Parts: sequence; C-alpha cells; structure tokens
Amino acid sequence: ERVPMAGITLYAMTKSALLSFTKGLAHDLGPQGITVNLVHPGSTDTDINPASGPGADPQRARMPIQEYGKPEDIAGAVAWLAGPEGRFANGAGFVVDGGANA
Repeated sequence: ERVPMAGITLYAMTKSALLSFTKGLAHDLGPQGITVNLVHPGSTDTDINPASGPGADPQRARMPIQEYGKPEDIAGAVAWLAGPEGRFANGAGFVVDGGANA
C-alpha cells in the first residue's frame, strides 16, 4: 500500500501481499471464531534496526513523532488484538508507526 522511498519496491510488494493474505484468512477462518489481523510496525529500536544506527536519522525525518518505537509499543497493539477487547477486529491492518505513514 505504501512505497515511501525508492529502492523498496519488492519489500512494499510483500507487505501488500500480507494484507491480502490477512483479509483472505479472515474470511476463511472467521466462521470458526478465529480472527486474523496484521500489525504494520514502524521503525522500532531492535538489534537489526537500532535507534542509534546509521539509517536511523533518515527514518526519524519521515516521522511526525521523531523517535523510534520500542518493542513494547508494538507488543501492546498485538496484546490488544489477542485479548478480549480486540475480539471484533478481523481482517484489518493496524499501523503502529508513530505517524510515519500518516
């Protein structure tokens, strides 16, 4: 759905495929009471993409909240979806990216 810069065409294509896969599974598994959703995390401070790494400043420049997310920021969204409060969410994509794709 989003291609914020040159050079990431294949990466963006796989992300779009995941959303279609999620929607299809929501239809296939919904009758069994199983919900399927997709979380789109933004730049998150991890070992593979550290907030202090060489690519961090360009990523921050695209964010309205110019800081990296923490793993617990993403985990909070996943926990909500997996808990009773998220029981009616199905076939949706949830963006947790500090507004980078706003």
